[in-house]
Amino acid sequence: MADREALGGTLVLGGGFAGGYVARLLGKRGATIVSPENFMLYTPMLPEAASGTLEPRHVVVPLRMMCPHAELLLGRATEVDTTRQRVQVQTEDGHLVVHYGELVVALGAVSRTLPIPGLGEHALGFKTLADAIHLRNHVLRRLEAAAAAPSEGHRLRELTFVFVGAGYAGVEALAELADLVRDAMRYYPTLRDTPQHWVLVDAAPRILPEIPHGLGNYAARELQRRGVDIRVETTLYSVEPHAAVLSDGDRVLTSTVVWTAGVRANPLNDQLGMPVDERGRIVVGPTLQVEAVPHVWALGDGARVPNAATPADFDPPTCQHALRQARRLAKNLAGEAKPYRYRMLGQAATLGRYKGIAQVPGARLRGFPGWFVTRTYHLYQLPLLTRKLRVVADWTTALFFRRDIAELSMLGHPERLDS
Repeated sequence: MADREALGGTLVLGGGFAGGYVARLLGKRGATIVSPENFMLYTPMLPEAASGTLEPRHVVVPLRMMCPHAELLLGRATEVDTTRQRVQVQTEDGHLVVHYGELVVALGAVSRTLPIPGLGEHALGFKTLADAIHLRNHVLRRLEAAAAAPSEGHRLRELTFVFVGAGYAGVEALAELADLVRDAMRYYPTLRDTPQHWVLVDAAPRILPEIPHGLGNYAARELQRRGVDIRVETTLYSVEPHAAVLSDGDRVLTSTVVWTAGVRANPLNDQLGMPVDERGRIVVGPTLQVEAVPHVWALGDGARVPNAATPADFDPPTCQHALRQARRLAKNLAGEAKPYRYRMLGQAATLGRYKGIAQVPGARLRGFPGWFVTRTYHLYQLPLLTRKLRVVADWTTALFFRRDIAELSMLGHPERLDS
């Protein structure tokens, strides 16, 4: 088992939004990033990657380009020894022991699932780039299945799509994929008279509960105007191979159930011996240092971060807050140890068809202005000028051309060569 020192003395576990930005903001002070992937996924643009508006490669940022002064180690942390200040990392070539001066834990979150019969076997997730690509392929396959279906009932089943979870991810993913199916219908003349059924399910009393009522109500009206069947105060009871059973007793015939009902802290937090709360989040103090563990810091979706600007609450798991936490932590690691304080600038979401909602200081925008502000904000936050230009090129292309409908289910799974 080989030993090595973390570049710059700072070791960052996780190359996601929080960890990637900490390493980037440390600049020439350097860091070593431990991540199973060599890229950071810009999750707010994941729905557009799923619908084909954006090329999937353009919503990820290579960590070596994003953090030119950091070292990247592809692997996963398996053990943390805070006494000796070292971390054991599993790589393709075996185990490494990495010594650190300061350790930053930013392992993020995973999909929050519930013990619902059939959920793991028959539902689709929406958390990673692989999930987005798979969902797009699945939806396009449903169109092919509907076109070849022998009966009207079979066609209706294939063109019924159930999304569970009406937060940002669920609403934006449904809106984008509904646009994809609408654009694709011109190539399926036998399906033009078959109605589509889009169902949005959530246990909360309204969709997008994180945003002000007025904007949430506008989003609901806009989706309902397009025919989306919104079921609030409703939960998923079970999932069958070709049906979803809801708590209101309705059994919806469908071949597509998408689970977007929230996230939970990465269970690796507890396995690595970090102090966690009842929700598995690492407990940190005002400066983002892990409580009672010297030289260890944590941030992002997997940490319970107190906010001095809103002392009654902890930060929600959003990219906006993770970025601000990363900025504060990078300064604290440089010796300027101050409490984390941040007042949220606003909230925004796209609804497809050039419609969106946005809450910004002094204004609440809806329709095209909301859509424009949402896209502008995400473009501004996306790292690297080259990535910004690629995204702008994709958006410009989408204005003049319809989405591509090639289904690439074999992507990344080449056939084996005969011996």
